[in-house]
Amino acid sequence: MSGEILINVTFNEVRVGLLENGQIVELYVERKRDASLVGNIYKGRVLKVLPGMQSAFIDIGLEKAAFLYVADIKADIDAYAPFLEEENGEEELQLYLKKGRSDVPIEDLVREGQELLVQVAKDPIGTKGARVTSYITIPGRYLVLMPDLEHVGISRRITDEKERERLKLLVDGMKPKGFGLIVRTASEGADEEELRNDLEFLMMLWQNIQEKKQRVSAPHLLYSDLDLIVRSVRDLMSRDVERVVIDSVDEYKRIKEFVNSYFQKLSDRIELYEGPEPLFDAFGVELDISRALGRRVWLKSGGYIVIDQTEAMTVIDVNTGKYVGKENLEETILKTNLEAVKEIAYQIRLRNLGGIIIIDFIDMENPEHREKLFNAFKEAMKKDKAKNTIYNISELGLIQMTRKRVRESLGRTLCDPCPYCEGKGFVMSSETICFEILRKLERLTAPRGTKVIITARPEVADLLTDEESYAIEIIERRKGINIIIKEDSNIHQENYNITVL
Repeated sequence: MSGEILINVTFNEVRVGLLENGQIVELYVERKRDASLVGNIYKGRVLKVLPGMQSAFIDIGLEKAAFLYVADIKADIDAYAPFLEEENGEEELQLYLKKGRSDVPIEDLVREGQELLVQVAKDPIGTKGARVTSYITIPGRYLVLMPDLEHVGISRRITDEKERERLKLLVDGMKPKGFGLIVRTASEGADEEELRNDLEFLMMLWQNIQEKKQRVSAPHLLYSDLDLIVRSVRDLMSRDVERVVIDSVDEYKRIKEFVNSYFQKLSDRIELYEGPEPLFDAFGVELDISRALGRRVWLKSGGYIVIDQTEAMTVIDVNTGKYVGKENLEETILKTNLEAVKEIAYQIRLRNLGGIIIIDFIDMENPEHREKLFNAFKEAMKKDKAKNTIYNISELGLIQMTRKRVRESLGRTLCDPCPYCEGKGFVMSSETICFEILRKLERLTAPRGTKVIITARPEVADLLTDEESYAIEIIERRKGINIIIKEDSNIHQENYNITVL
């Protein structure tokens, strides 16, 4: 699998696309005014402790207070030392530590006014403030430094046992006392010098954070993670990525300087794009980005999937559409579902859909077909770097899954809720508004001989003066009023005015 990283730099926006075999599979967008906070380390102050929710609000200097859950509060790690030696990865470590904290009330761990060192784990999403943790992790190219935690973990994406053993021996030999290290996927094949240089860089960062912490008062930003451009080179570059193509001369020079200082072996893979076409157009990825913002995605066979994102979950529906198949019904359904599997896995990754995801495939009676579909979906999701958990097909034919959400989805990053329908995706019909107006006229109390002016959208006004004119006449006779209907194409379809003169 050949990979490329495209970095498109314009005035106040940076877009980074990860391509696999020429197709964009991940897109990251950063704008100067709303850059990601994930990874930033703050000296914060506890504003309020909520025992009922086992959480606390922390002032880190942002508009909204950050949210700290009890499982994300570090206490005495020594108690866990005997168990940590048995663990072999970041995921297992975090699960264990969180389980270990669940029986300790938050009011015994923090108090109002207390100053804490915290790190942003999730950006503010919607109305929620940032989620923070007191488990500090500082990522480098090859290693992740974990202060105050005696542990070495190896990325579960490094599957070769001999390589895992080699890296474990190397890192065990250089790990400073009182610190933990996680060996990242990029370390596969790295030599001792590369790992040691990365560790020295991380230790220098931690020392700077500690010194700054002593000098400033809360709330205060102590460390900001690298910007998207440099972070992309650090985190997305792997053996599969053949090159990084960037269209800005200044940023090209900055990246070259960065990799020459820390990751010299990557230097020859950085290329400056100087073509006449815009970078993303030249690589044919703008169309895929446009498709990733649509509600309906067509499949090659003529079927389609519909993706609806709500506050708490995403629902994906599969339909046969124009596809009628050439064999029996079951085979047609299986083929559509299997085609949808690849597209759904791709869209989940590209759109960065997180939280709970429910997929409603077309119902299949054959148990073998259901099993085949489930296995195909699990296999398709293996390419996704984000942690996900997939549950068996339910009795209703649904696949339920969860996917770790760290930042906003692509749709919510690039789009605003429709100001017309306020994000509902629909508005009340002209007929509904028409009948609502008639009901209000029935309830109206006004002296006989009064003029009543109704101002509504042209579509609604047409209904009142045409199909519902008889109802208007009856109300006029019964109440002794004169109803005048006016059109206004500038008002919202659901809005109207009833003015009594």
